[in-house]
Amino acid sequence: MVKTQGLTHIHLMVRNLERSLRFYQEVFGMRERFRDGDAMVFLNTPGSQDSITLNEDPSRLDVAGQSGGIAHFGFRLANKPDLDSAVQEVERYGGRLLSRGEHASGVVYAYVADPDGYVIEL
Repeated sequence: MVKTQGLTHIHLMVRNLERSLRFYQEVFGMRERFRDGDAMVFLNTPGSQDSITLNEDPSRLDVAGQSGGIAHFGFRLANKPDLDSAVQEVERYGGRLLSRGEHASGVVYAYVADPDGYVIEL
């Protein structure tokens, strides 16, 4: 068994780096950690060890928004009753609501998409 400290990051190909950066900062409160050149930025949620890498590579724009077999990734809301306001923030910054429901009685969720179309579960 390989011992790890958990999942470190998700690397997303994006069509517009600044648009995607604004979306993840404004909707999820992620902070820019550093950049690698002009086309790649590393973000994380303050107080956590998670990370999302946004990469605007002109040679790979055709795959931006495609999940390659991964259905979605998720963010756990700090306050579950905030689901409605979370969906509103997603829409305000260029995302959209895909569906919502309950996994089990009282276990509510919403699937949303970011501006490139990546599916996020809240």
